Amino acid sequence: MEIKRLHVGKRLSEVAIHNGTVYLAGQIADDKTQDIRGQTREVLGHIDRLLAEAGSDKTCILSTTIYIADLADFAGMNEEWDAWVPSGHTPPRATVEAKLADPAWRVEIIVVAAQR
Repeated sequence: MEIKRLHVGKRLSEVAIHNGTVYLAGQIADDKTQDIRGQTREVLGHIDRLLAEAGSDKTCILSTTIYIADLADFAGMNEEWDAWVPSGHTPPRATVEAKLADPAWRVEIIVVAAQR
């Protein structure tokens, strides 16, 4: 079976598509000066863009893993998530407090989705 990769870099691809399933790399904010709400909104925007490019959208998300640097940010991240995810399409999700690769990153989100 063919594996299609999008935005292939030296270290990782942003997207891999196999057998109708879309796998996104962990998405982080480019603007690291933002608070948890701003970084979460930016990350969700990246996810929207990449899913669309892969022939999917947020109603097709199969699972999500969210890493946040500080559980004190959990409520703010959830407010942005709740405003973004369509009612009736909330995917299975795990949220984990983790030390992220850059201390300025407050959130990183990984998504697996079905193609439309």
